[in-house]
Formats: sequence, structure tokens, C-alpha cells
Amino acid sequence: MCSSDLNGNQIRDGVIQSYRLLEGEAGPGNFSMRLVNIAGRFFSPRHRHNFDQIRFQLAGEFDYDADGKLSAGCAGYFPEGVRYGPQTSDGDTWNLLLQFGGASGSGYMPEADEDRGAAELKARGGRFEKGVYTWYRDDGTKVNQDAYEAIWEQVHGRPLQYPAARYQRPVMINSAHFDWRPDPTQPGVAHRLLGIFSEGMTKLSLIRIEAGNSLALEANSVWFVIKGDGVAGTQRYQAKTSLRTYRQETE
Repeated sequence: MCSSDLNGNQIRDGVIQSYRLLEGEAGPGNFSMRLVNIAGRFFSPRHRHNFDQIRFQLAGEFDYDADGKLSAGCAGYFPEGVRYGPQTSDGDTWNLLLQFGGASGSGYMPEADEDRGAAELKARGGRFEKGVYTWYRDDGTKVNQDAYEAIWEQVHGRPLQYPAARYQRPVMINSAHFDWRPDPTQPGVAHRLLGIFSEGMTKLSLIRIEAGNSLALEANSVWFVIKGDGVAGTQRYQAKTSLRTYRQETE
């Protein structure tokens, strides 16, 4: 199941249709996985976050300036504390976006809190434009601040302290250049391991299952079906289905 929303508190520049697939629980292990469609021109200024992100480009292309591009079939790991962008696109794009607390323990802010914070900042008289929140001090001084940073500080009531950058820049990955490696313990299963990141051991992998075979899902993981159909547990799935396993759970 998923829900869609044309975000009323949208803080980036473009027409964004976001489908909420999976969400975690409040705390350091919180996360959000969305299927995101952006039509027409999109712009987001160079910025950073206090959480990790993984993006998988399903259709269209995103340009991250000096950091590289993501075209269909490419993935990107955007570490906490690392600046990236500016980010632009032009046309119809689809990407899978996973945002989650990184190894520093800074966590990931629940999206309900983000929506509330954005609404409060708008009500205070400021405005969001092209990924920037603009407001005026009592003396008339104009202040421009990264949109997400402004929302985080509104919600938490203190300045945002970014984690030290573990990587110099985002990691851009062309998945087509990775070999499929057969799984020695599961017949008919092959893996494309795209990376394991930070001391948090975040694992990013593509998995192929041949018809008539099965896969034991790793515990404490999230999954997205790019193509094909089958059965997970007792439920049938098809393309664009999302799945989640909890700790000590594999099916």
C-alpha cells in the first residue's frame, strides 16, 4: 500500500508527485522510502543533510553538477554531512528515494514533523523558493537559509549541527557495469552488490530471482520490486511493490 501527495509544504522548486511507500518509527532508526515523479523543470541548490540518502533512478535523468548524473538504472549514495548539487532535471523523471538516519546517530526527522515545521514557517511570514527559506529579522535584515535546515531548526528549537563528512562527495553508481554473481546458497538467485557504506554497514544491492526459485530476505531491510512478480510470504507482489523486514525476520 502507498499514498500519494502533491506536497502542500513543498520546499524545492518543481512539480513533485511523491508516493509514500514505507516509513519507519520515530528515533535514530527512522526512515522514509518514496517513489518520486518530477515533471518539467526541477531545481534544488547545493546543500547537505544530517541523514543518509539512497536514490535509484528509474526513468529520466538528474544532474548533480560536479558530483555527476543519475540516469535510468543508476544509483547514488548521499552521505550525511556531505554537500551535493545543485540538482536539476528537465522532463519526466522517476526515482526511488530512501532517506534514513546515518551512522552518526543524528536520526531522520519524521515526515509529519517536517510538514508541520514547514507550515509553521510559512505562517510566520517567510517563504520557500528554489530550496531556500527566506525571512526577515525584526530590524529588516533579509535571511536566506536552506529549506530543510530551517524546518529542522523550527521543529527542534535549536541550531542544526551537521555530522562530520565521512565521504568527500556523493557516490554515483552505474549498476549496469557490475557483474551478476550467483548466490552459492540459493539456487536461481544472483546479486549485484553496489556497495556497503560507513560503519553503519548500509548495504545496497540488486537481486535477480529466476522463475520458480525463491530468495530468503535479509532481516532489517527494505526492498523494492523493479520488475517481475511473485509471492512474498502469503502475499502476491508485482512491479513497484515495496517490502520491509524487521530485525530477526526474513520473510
